[in-house]
Amino acid sequence: MQREVLYTECRVATMHSGKPEYGLIENGAIVVRNGRIAWVGDAQGLPAQYSNYSNESLGQRLITPALIDCHTHLVFGGNRASEFEMRLNGASYEEISKAGSGIVSTVRATRLASDKELLQSAITRLDDLISEGVAVVEIKSGYGLTIADEIRMLRVARKLESLRPVKILTTWLAAHALPVEYEDKPDDYINEVAILGLQQAAEEGLVDAVDGFCETIGFSPAQIERLFEVAHSLGLPVKLHAEQLSDQKGALLVGKYAGLSADHLEYLSVDDVPKFAESGAVAVMLPGAFYTLRESKIPPINVFRSTGVEMAIATDCNPGSSPISSILTAMNIACTQFSMTPEEALAGTTRCAAQALGLQGDYGVIEDGALAELAVWNVQHPAELSYWVGPSKFHKRISHGETS
Repeated sequence: MQREVLYTECRVATMHSGKPEYGLIENGAIVVRNGRIAWVGDAQGLPAQYSNYSNESLGQRLITPALIDCHTHLVFGGNRASEFEMRLNGASYEEISKAGSGIVSTVRATRLASDKELLQSAITRLDDLISEGVAVVEIKSGYGLTIADEIRMLRVARKLESLRPVKILTTWLAAHALPVEYEDKPDDYINEVAILGLQQAAEEGLVDAVDGFCETIGFSPAQIERLFEVAHSLGLPVKLHAEQLSDQKGALLVGKYAGLSADHLEYLSVDDVPKFAESGAVAVMLPGAFYTLRESKIPPINVFRSTGVEMAIATDCNPGSSPISSILTAMNIACTQFSMTPEEALAGTTRCAAQALGLQGDYGVIEDGALAELAVWNVQHPAELSYWVGPSKFHKRISHGETS
């Protein structure tokens, strides 16, 4: 049975979209009943019916919605530190990929790893995120590139939810790269692995969304569209790695299929942003990859702002282009490299990230009816979450009204 709890002596960043400045309540109080928020507001306006609830002081700390990492590749084998060194010696992302390194090297390591090894390494990275107030993590497949290995990755990802106090959503990303056994046969791979595997994984209930890597070194828009047609027939939402290295019009393809998000978007044409905005899809910023690859072309942030595109932020945690398991670091890089504001960064890892996963209303905001998934911080102002680099200022998490 859930406790009925009244949290007081706190500053509350509600992240409500209709309110400025973080939706900040200076002398806040939050009422939690049956795992959901029953009331939030200024403590002086607390309704009388809640005054006898069990009262827990938060010691004048800041409270925000628990954070959300809406784009990760958390399950994989090995690492690519040697590739990191290659890049620093001048090799480009494309050169590394064409030389047989890049994603395919992680594919080899992932195929060789046991389920136990994949689980243990993923838990380490997941614990990093949890230690920074993260309550929801999206995890993609994409390093198996056989039906059996892709499904195995999703099973490992789902297992994490039973081992840690976190919600896991799984994404089918078989259309991530072309394995060596399908060299020069991308259409066959899409048909025989990406599509057939998706159908099998969906039958097992392992898929929450479908993704692909739409790039000149990945898959063409036409190939991705075939995959999206199957996803649509299965009732699964889509998202896409789009416009990271070139403008393939992937973001517009997401819009065509009423997708959840388009992610990366450094090369998205400003002329295409208004049409993308009409779709209601979220633009997911992945500053970790931009930073690690030492890119210079910034996503069209100002045009996203002016057209009302919601911007999420995620770690893109992966062994090659974004070996970052810190959501707060991703927020800081989004501010320093993309000139996003600290308020946009916090919205990007709460309210907008929830929308990018189809979880709006339950997660990412502190408002009546939302799940009581909250993060408590040893800071005075929300901007500090993007400002500090290094040890986390996270104090504790409140999950459904219980401290975890």
